[in-house]
Amino acid sequence: MDKASRIFQVFVKPIGSICNLDCHYCYYLKTAYLYPEAEVFRMPEVILEEYIVQHIEACTEPVIRFSWHGGEPTVLGLDYFRKIVALQRKHQPLDWRITNGMQTNGTLLNEEWCRFLAAEGFVVGLSLDGPQELHDQYRLTKGGKPTYEQTIRGYELLQQHGVYTDILCVVNAHNVRYPSRVYRLFKQIKAPYVSFLPLVEPQPEAEGGISSRTVPAEAFGAFLCSIFDEWINQDIGRIKIQIFEEAARTAFGQDHSLCIFRETCGDIPVIEHNGDFFSCDHFVDAEHCLGNIIETPLVELLESPTQRAFGQAKLDTLPRCCRACEVRAMCNGGCPKNRFLRTPDDEAGLNYLCAGYKRFFTHCRPFVAEVAAQWRRQNPERVIF
Repeated sequence: MDKASRIFQVFVKPIGSICNLDCHYCYYLKTAYLYPEAEVFRMPEVILEEYIVQHIEACTEPVIRFSWHGGEPTVLGLDYFRKIVALQRKHQPLDWRITNGMQTNGTLLNEEWCRFLAAEGFVVGLSLDGPQELHDQYRLTKGGKPTYEQTIRGYELLQQHGVYTDILCVVNAHNVRYPSRVYRLFKQIKAPYVSFLPLVEPQPEAEGGISSRTVPAEAFGAFLCSIFDEWINQDIGRIKIQIFEEAARTAFGQDHSLCIFRETCGDIPVIEHNGDFFSCDHFVDAEHCLGNIIETPLVELLESPTQRAFGQAKLDTLPRCCRACEVRAMCNGGCPKNRFLRTPDDEAGLNYLCAGYKRFFTHCRPFVAEVAAQWRRQNPERVIF
């Protein structure tokens, strides 16, 4: 098998779960237990090159997208990323284009890093949870010190060098109470694009079955509605919000670009530092390790019946009440990792965030429908449904 049958994205973890911070809610730090005998969590060059070759060979379109994650990828040092770019150029097909994305906490960035990222056209995702007192609630160093000032310094350097930077904001039980303060910081720093990632930490032994840091579902919906209303009145065309764009896609008959809202998933696997392939970033465990790219080509792992079944299960296990929901097209049951509640008729598989998603998607539907209607009036020759 030469090519994947569909577009895919891989979250590559060339440093595994190693990070210079100790954010209280980080779900990836614990994956180090999978490699108890590992002394070095650094993808060897032979595996790195093999991955790059296999990724290029599996791509179905002439724009090849790489996504570098961690842990914290900048811990590897700039020379490692220079090697990545050199290997990509070595194997880049004629007339094909390669792009790179990196998710970072920003604290290790400096002028040299930012010159490189700008020169090589990297898109950077920066983790920032709002103003200082909100960001520093959980995003701390290993010594328990705050990180906001280092993160903002990294962001400012990226901006000075013209590196396109979007913001990833984890919405938790603390900052969810301050939607205006969170959103206005992002406007103040002129963030072009913001993603809100709701924190959900199942904790069976705790009251309610979740951690105290977990965002309350209803509060998350209210948080999104509050920001949406300000965005409508002041900021359309000035800042993009991922979940708002995802809601709008349904009105235009477009598929979701974000995996958690697609009918099925499984198109964004993880490759660990040693070449192990896992079904998803939130399912990095022994059960969901399907093989290693040194032994089994990436394309075969992507197309394997097990990986296909993993993605299809999202749809097949969707509860009856979700199938009949008026905002199903906007949500599709959300991420499977959060589907641990029972429905009102006692069926398994309801998403913990259901109440919040339903509140927000119901709130934004009239606006989304009106935008789509205006577009159809202005483009009567184009059929979008």
